[in-house]
Amino acid sequence: MTDIRFIPEWEDCRSVLMALPHAGTDWAYMLDDIRRQYHDIIAALTTAGEHVVLLCDDTEDAAALLADIDSNALALVQCEYNDTWTRDYGPLTVVKDGRLRALDFGFNGWGLKFASDRDNLVNLLLHERGIIGSGIYRNERDFTLEGGSVESDGHGTVLTTARCLCSPNRNGGKTRQELNEVLASRLGADHVLWLDYGALDGDDTDSHIDTLARLCPDDVILFTGCRDLDDQHFEELLKMHAQLSMFRTPDGRPYNLVELPLPRAAYDPEDGSRLPATYSNYLVTPRNVFVPTYDDPMNDTLACQTVRIAFPQHNIVPVDCLQLIRQHGSLHCATMQIPDGIFNYDKI
Repeated sequence: MTDIRFIPEWEDCRSVLMALPHAGTDWAYMLDDIRRQYHDIIAALTTAGEHVVLLCDDTEDAAALLADIDSNALALVQCEYNDTWTRDYGPLTVVKDGRLRALDFGFNGWGLKFASDRDNLVNLLLHERGIIGSGIYRNERDFTLEGGSVESDGHGTVLTTARCLCSPNRNGGKTRQELNEVLASRLGADHVLWLDYGALDGDDTDSHIDTLARLCPDDVILFTGCRDLDDQHFEELLKMHAQLSMFRTPDGRPYNLVELPLPRAAYDPEDGSRLPATYSNYLVTPRNVFVPTYDDPMNDTLACQTVRIAFPQHNIVPVDCLQLIRQHGSLHCATMQIPDGIFNYDKI
């Protein structure tokens, strides 16, 4: 029997993979603002002791922008890409029969909503350059799967949403049972928790789990709540909470649910539409939790305090993401943890 384990984010992270906005991305209309925010995000990561591998279209330009960042904590990789959400097209890491594997799943722009031809080739390009070695890289591109759509506890449980994985524009509308079999064979998931609620206004991923609820160590789930009866998300998030309370661990115990606040509503200054800001979109590594903040002091502080409940031994690092959400993603969406042994740094 094949033994597969989908590594949880808090267990291993040698580098954080990101992609710098450039004029050819959807960030072109606000390029200066978002590049300043990327600089600050990378500064926060590296100051806290993380290493960043940054995809960029022009390494000299990126080096100039990040000239004050410790060069030992940053590696630049010239690469073509459509968008900057590396969480969804970066490699997913499993241990299969005792060996690390970087799985390259298909990416089709969140169900054929956006161009993705270049994003879909990033992992293959890294492999062809030797950055992901031939013994590590695995082509899984016959199945469409985004990193932001699946959460792992490292022990066979995967948390996901039906709206996303069952979308007909991703894998032909496979049934949950068919998808359970795929998740078992490729990620080692023998316990799949399907969330049916949690749609957020402004979200264009079909309800990625990483904006809603996150698996944490010791059977804890951090989730996005809403206490404002007048907020348009109140009923949907209440239903999500109720469903989460019905979930059970493989041995039949309820999960320890810890509620994150919903940030004050943020709106796009261009068209007035609501932006999908949540604190669930944090990045966790073995030593740090980077919590997105949204210029909402009371809720930003409460979110950081709440995350500490799930990760009491971690450093909690608030990171401003108010510009980042203007393209409908946040911190977790813009980052992908890369465990030790996946990248060959001599090739970067």
